[in-house]
This record gives sequence, structure tokens and C-alpha cells, in this order.
Amino acid sequence: MKLTQSDLNQFIGTAHYYGHPLFPTLVFTDGIKFLAEKAGAFWLIDIVGSYQPKLKREPFQLWRLEKADEGAVVTCRQDTNEPDLVRQEIPYTDFPFDDLGDSFEWYVCQNDETTFVMLLKSEY
Repeated sequence: MKLTQSDLNQFIGTAHYYGHPLFPTLVFTDGIKFLAEKAGAFWLIDIVGSYQPKLKREPFQLWRLEKADEGAVVTCRQDTNEPDLVRQEIPYTDFPFDDLGDSFEWYVCQNDETTFVMLLKSEY
């Protein structure tokens, strides 16, 4: 599986929003769906969704997946230089870091009073 940043940068908006049956307040874009399918990373959507009750007062969330030994660390912040609101270690992952670099970032933004949208940075 080869997934490059160029593949993801082609997404500059979305035609569809996709829901998650376990997290009704979270939807995701075409770009996130493409990433999840190509990288086998639907678990990223699960992680983000699982933290939304804790983060429901955060209208903008910067999420980051960073390579760590055989695994990774997932963090969420209000913005680049802010402290972590979320930090979760993943003991093992086959996420394509070699293709995308040692870290990958995306956003979650409040869409309306009850819904948050998970999107690639290029879709913002």
C-alpha cells in the first residue's frame, strides 16, 4: 500500500459527510474516508469519536498521529503551541508513516451545535 501526501492533498473539500454508528455527533469527509480505506486506519476515526464527549466544548481540534517505535502516539490540542488535551499511546500500528512522514495531522471542527467534522488539513 502506497499512500502519499499528494494523494491526500487532492482533497480540497468534500462532496459527502459520512457518519459513524457509535459516535452520532461525529461525521467525516471524503478525504478522511479515503485515508481510512487506503491506510486501514478506521481506528483513527474511532479514537477521535471516543474523545468527543470530553472535547465537546472545543470547537477546533488539532489532532496528530506521531510515530513511536513500533507504535504511535495520538494527541489532540486546541492549536499548534497549546498543551495536549488528549494523549493516547498506540502500542502497534501499520499506519504508512514511511509514505507520509513521521507524523500526520488533521482537524476536527464544530459544524453546528451538535455535530463535529473530522477532515484533512487540505479540506479545511
